[in-house]
Amino acid sequence: MKFILISLFSLLLILNEQTKACTTFLISGKYTVDGKPILYKNRDTDEMQNSLAFFNDGKYKYIGLVDGKATWNKEVWGGYNEAGFAIINTAAYNNNIGDTTKLKDQEGVVMKLALQTCATVQDFENLLKSMHKPLGVDANYGVIDAFGGAAYYETGNFRFTKFDANDTTLTKNGILVRTNHSMSMDLKKGFGFNRYNTAFNTLNKAYTDKKIVPQNLFNLLSRNLYHTLTKTDLSADLPKLRDVPEFKFFIDYIPRELTASAIMIVGAKDQRHVKEAMMWTVLGFPLTSVAIPTWISAGEKLPKAVTMDKNLKSPICLAALKFKAECFPITYDRGTNYINFSVVANMQKNGYLQLLQPIEKEIFEKANGLISEIGKGKKTEADIQSFYSWIDQFLAKTYKEQFKIDLFEN
Repeated sequence: MKFILISLFSLLLILNEQTKACTTFLISGKYTVDGKPILYKNRDTDEMQNSLAFFNDGKYKYIGLVDGKATWNKEVWGGYNEAGFAIINTAAYNNNIGDTTKLKDQEGVVMKLALQTCATVQDFENLLKSMHKPLGVDANYGVIDAFGGAAYYETGNFRFTKFDANDTTLTKNGILVRTNHSMSMDLKKGFGFNRYNTAFNTLNKAYTDKKIVPQNLFNLLSRNLYHTLTKTDLSADLPKLRDVPEFKFFIDYIPRELTASAIMIVGAKDQRHVKEAMMWTVLGFPLTSVAIPTWISAGEKLPKAVTMDKNLKSPICLAALKFKAECFPITYDRGTNYINFSVVANMQKNGYLQLLQPIEKEIFEKANGLISEIGKGKKTEADIQSFYSWIDQFLAKTYKEQFKIDLFEN
């Protein structure tokens, strides 16, 4: 009986750890079309309420992804600052094998401190060296800056290993991928190997096909419905009707039932263009939400759609989670392992993913025009704020028309 209890407890620990899983990648600006580095995180967590927040509590101002809980301002789960430095993480699970350190779950604390104080990749490395040990982390930290820096730091309680995206012995195209294991440690430990393979293969093919551009990346990663191990592509055989449930086994795809958000930071190509750095964010669940852009250079007022309200929730996240509930209607007996794909996509073309794609496409098209004008010095903070207002108005109108939802109704 004692052995059974210990085994069950160990299983619960493993399952709990896997709720903190993520799929991430970075690409050096030396290999992108416009010279801008990209940092990407598909976030898996049991904290479903995600929002964006603007912070001015450190050396640098920054925008960060935060949880909808009372301690939301104590941790950040990815973001970038006014110096052009950006950071994301994945849980690793194989950096501290055999380590009995009790301090843990400090990953978000470290990222907040980094955004407050770091301007470069080297600054972050110096921070890791200077911090009191043990750090209380088991993570792969991805970082980029406005000086050409792009690297992962595989970090445990007492040590770290750097993987530089500009090192041609590591990558021929500047792309590095990390899920839930550190490559410098025991590769029989950790999680996320299938998601790693899916992301690695997808991104390298996209690079060859010249499709590594921001507008494609959410669909390539966070809405990727291909399973590398089983060779199953959920998008290849769509259900005929939305109202006839058709369940698919939904384990080890990049989007998961535990995916709560996705962020893509498009950095500055050099120090002179720091104000052009920006971030795209999908809140809630990538298959039932849309990407929204933000810029630090526009000031502390962000689009209302992504901003935390008095109940610690953001409107776009709330809507996405409402739609998501229809995707996972079975809440007992491991029912969340199965997605009702009929409401995601179908041959009638009225699944949530299909209805939301044109909305997101219009946001990208208008944002790309603004990004081009910002790059030419023709648009200012006021123009970005006007664009934010348009986003909120556009989303309010389209969500009301398409889904009968009052997006900003408390």
